[in-house]
Amino acid sequence: MNYKGKAHKVGDNIDTDAIIPARFLVTTDSAKLGENCFSGLEPGWVKRVKKGDILVAGRNFGCGSSREHAPIAILGAGIPVVVARSFARIFYRNAFNMGLLLMEAGDEAAKIQDGDELEIIPGEGRIRDLARNFDIVCPPLPEAMAAILDAGGLVGHVSRRLGKA
Repeated sequence: MNYKGKAHKVGDNIDTDAIIPARFLVTTDSAKLGENCFSGLEPGWVKRVKKGDILVAGRNFGCGSSREHAPIAILGAGIPVVVARSFARIFYRNAFNMGLLLMEAGDEAAKIQDGDELEIIPGEGRIRDLARNFDIVCPPLPEAMAAILDAGGLVGHVSRRLGKA
């Protein structure tokens, strides 16, 4: 599946507490978490986001605690994809387990500007900046990870596999 949306940039070392502060961890409801996405960084940030928009981050995105609430909040805010220079490893795994696509673009991520229209082609490992007409090529999404995302996350993927067993 390909994605198109407006880029919303955040910086380096954005931790899970900035993504979804601890005071909102009383639920796992994605819509409720999404309402407060990035309120630890900037209250009201999520009001600028439209469903399908794309988050663009710097280095070490998702560092901090291992809470699964962070990728759930991003998804609940309507953001299906995060492009970053790099990701914290536990966030990387949690994101895919929850059904959030991550694209690691290295230094090239810095070329994307806030508000640029992006197209993400995960199977090719391609990020197209439609506003400024350039492509970023990164590793394509492996088939195993694509299967997890197609099922909406690891729970859905395992359920599908067990149903076919």
